[in-house]
This record gives sequence, C-alpha cells and structure tokens, in this order.
Amino acid sequence: MKMHMAITAALASVVLLGSWGSSLAQKAAGPSGQNYQNNSAPAEAAKPEAADAPAPLAPVLRVTSVEVLRSAHGPTLDIVRVRGLASTGGWEEAELVPLTRGTPPDGILELVFVARAPAEASNATGFEVVEAIFPIESNHPFKGVNVRSATESVRVKEFPGYAEGKAAGEDCAKCVGKVFVAKGASAAASRNAGEVVREEQLPAGARVLKPGDGIASADSNPNRLTVVVGEDGRITSAVWD
Repeated sequence: MKMHMAITAALASVVLLGSWGSSLAQKAAGPSGQNYQNNSAPAEAAKPEAADAPAPLAPVLRVTSVEVLRSAHGPTLDIVRVRGLASTGGWEEAELVPLTRGTPPDGILELVFVARAPAEASNATGFEVVEAIFPIESNHPFKGVNVRSATESVRVKEFPGYAEGKAAGEDCAKCVGKVFVAKGASAAASRNAGEVVREEQLPAGARVLKPGDGIASADSNPNRLTVVVGEDGRITSAVWD
C-alpha cells in the first residue's frame, strides 16, 4: 500500500487554531522562551475559497503504533514515529498536529494524526496505511506522548518507547453480498463466519441503513462507514461518506 509521510517541525509548545482546515501557528514558544520554526510555508493571507481548494485536514481513522526514537549522537533529538490506518485510499499529506500548549502537568505531549481526506465519498476497498513523524528538539519538557485518531488514542508513557493500538476490525472491503447480523442477534446455523458481517465487527460510528430507514443527517464524514442492507438481509453497499 502506498504510504504517506509528512515531517512537521520540532515544536515544544503550540496551540491548534480553528478547524482542521485552518492554518496552524508557524511558531511556538518553548519552555525556555526560545522559538521553534515550523517547516511548513508561511500562511498566506486569507483568500476566498476556490472551487478546487484542497480538502480540509481530518483525523485518520486509527493509530496502529507509536514509536519514540532517541538520537545516539550529538544533541538529543526525540522522533515520534506514528503509523495508522486511513478508511480508504486517497488520503494524503499525513502529519502530526500538536494539541499541547505550554508544559503539561503530566508531561504528556498530545498529538493528533491528521491527513487530507478524499474529496468525495468512497466505496469501502480496504484500509490504507499512513505514516508520519514528529521531531522534538533537545531540552523539551515531555516524558511521554499520546497520539489521537478519529476513533481512539495510543500512548507511549516514556521516551524512548513503543506502543500498539487495538486491532482494526472489519474494513468492509468484502462486505457487499454478505448477510448482516445486528448486534445481539444470531446468524442462521447454516451460515459460516465468512458469509456474515456482524454489527460489532464494524468500525466505531458505522451507520447501518435497513429498508425503510431514513437518514437524519447528510453531513460528510470520511471516517464514517455507511452500510446499506437490502430486504433479503444482505449488504448492498458499503461506503465511507
């Protein structure tokens, strides 16, 4: 699978501004008062949104692992390396955005794993692996890091260190045509495991539409799986919308 990597600058303290699509602060004051420069280009003056403007940043679906590496030579440099899963292919510019401002009392640096989602809804074709790194300069005040995704977070309590997230569950790439089994219900004894999709196997926040169901909201969410069930109980469509 194609892997996207984005390197954001070493930041010891920063505030996340506005929505995921907003420009981020370009500098952040460290605990000693020194500034760390963001690698990204300076924010441009606000312009009317163009029809072909890039999609806003959104949290990726899951974090699968967080690793903090420490340099062995020269001034100490800690590098946070995060791997995760996007709901579908087409997510780009994966990066780690800091939520922490100042020195947190628990010493944990909070990061959010984000990327640019596809502009349109996508059929469920399987998760895509994404990756990003976040370097932190020497003399930082952090002892650990917590990385958040759209559905959960993974924490490394000490630098250096490593931690893994929970199993990803059903990606629904092969859901269409299978029998849907609602939470708490039982499948027919004649059905084997490969013929059914259980509701509890679906990603967190999945929306199941049965015959006769309406849709309360038409808002777009690239981390929400919508599963449509036909009158015969089989799945007719699985879309990340």
